[in-house]
Amino acid sequence: MFRKILSVGGWTLVSRLTGFIRDVVIAAVMGAGFVADAFLVALRIPNHFRAIFSEGAFNSAFLPTYAQVLEKDGIAPARSFASRITTLMLIVQVLVLIAAFIGMPVVVTMLAPGFSEDPAKFDLAVTLTRITFPYLLFITLVTILSGILNAHEKFAAAAAAPVLLNVAIVAALGLTFLFPSAGHAAAWGVAAAGVMELALVWFAARRIKVTPGIETPRLDPAMTKFFKTLGPAVIGSAGVQLAMFADTIIASFLPTGAVASLYYADRLYQLPLGVIGIAAGTVVLPEMSRRIATGDVAGAHAAQNRAMGMTVALAAPFLVAFITLPELIMSALFQRGAFDASAAARSGAVLAAYALALPPAVLIRSAVASFYSRSDTVTPLIASLSAVAVNVATKILLMDRLGVVGLALGTAVGIWINFGLLVFLAWRRDWMAPNGGLGRTLAAVVVASLLLGAFAWFAPSPLAAWTSTLPAWRNQILLGLLSTGGALVYGAALLVMLRALGVRLQRR
Repeated sequence: MFRKILSVGGWTLVSRLTGFIRDVVIAAVMGAGFVADAFLVALRIPNHFRAIFSEGAFNSAFLPTYAQVLEKDGIAPARSFASRITTLMLIVQVLVLIAAFIGMPVVVTMLAPGFSEDPAKFDLAVTLTRITFPYLLFITLVTILSGILNAHEKFAAAAAAPVLLNVAIVAALGLTFLFPSAGHAAAWGVAAAGVMELALVWFAARRIKVTPGIETPRLDPAMTKFFKTLGPAVIGSAGVQLAMFADTIIASFLPTGAVASLYYADRLYQLPLGVIGIAAGTVVLPEMSRRIATGDVAGAHAAQNRAMGMTVALAAPFLVAFITLPELIMSALFQRGAFDASAAARSGAVLAAYALALPPAVLIRSAVASFYSRSDTVTPLIASLSAVAVNVATKILLMDRLGVVGLALGTAVGIWINFGLLVFLAWRRDWMAPNGGLGRTLAAVVVASLLLGAFAWFAPSPLAAWTSTLPAWRNQILLGLLSTGGALVYGAALLVMLRALGVRLQRR
């Protein structure tokens, strides 16, 4: 299982690194102003809908059902089930695309109402969103094929697909001179990426002969089970996205640059979340689904514990860095071109607030697998909506006093509540069984993180005194030295503590 997590995590790391390059280019070309705000809203809107109707809700309903049909009935019934789902989703997404294209001014008004006060920004956001919205159609089909590939333990193509989005946007920005603005160029890059991602996973599925076809939807036990789990999953995913919608809506009323500050901070926050948390959840869900389908509940819980321990150990250094060095990170990575020092300071404050949510955020996909692997999407729905209510209320309370930082703090509060409810409900039903190995791993991580925090607190001053004498790249070199030293401190401390506490490291 670790090899699978590392495979998904490795490709996700490539995706995040190319995403970083993409964001550096966007920051340098667009900065944190008018065009950037309009494009980032245009990028967020199809991604919000994708998270509601595709990746989040769809995977939680489709993948366990497909895995169970494949395990019990074989490849032909599983392919028939996938073909019927593909046909149905294709019809729905075409209708959504047509409706959204016609009513895009209404969609932008709902999700970024503050833009209405600036007609030029509003018109640009509408135009760019019409260009990016077809991405939703393609990514829905990508999600279906990715679920099929994951169920057959083929993770690489699905994990690699997001790399193409980053490559396409950077390539399009390199051709900005052919478009009315950099925002138009990037938007067309998003649309092109949808086609490229679909082609990648389609050929990967074709190689192992599991591509779905077009088949008239009809109800059978598998379809019935899918729809029973899909409904609550859609509502649950919608709840999470409502909290993100709240970020976009509230930020649209804040001074220009608030949307961009949220975006750049969120992109760094998403690095450990995607590379570690989502990678672990992607592997754990089919693993637990298969084991539970064969009655191996203990094996399912053991796999979950191993994944959660590994997730926390890998994510902890990011938490320490984001809390202790947020402004340096933003300055070193993004401060160039149109992205100035004030934008770096504002984005750094948002990053530190987001970091408070990192522990539950990286674990939540592994925790929710306790329910999705048993086709229970109602309980995560309840937990999600409860957390969203607190999340949005906290944002509203903090926005006047803390501005854009208050939005990130509201997100952190909501994620902690969501994760806490999931763990409590799973543990009460015996659907999660934390063991001594997980507890000892967490203890080792805490000690190693404290040592890393001490290093991050005391080391910058003497190192900065030296880097300040350099002619260029001062912040970048300082961040590189701190990262290297911190990795050595954390890695050595973690290994010593794991051995001292008797945690066995399994190479396989």
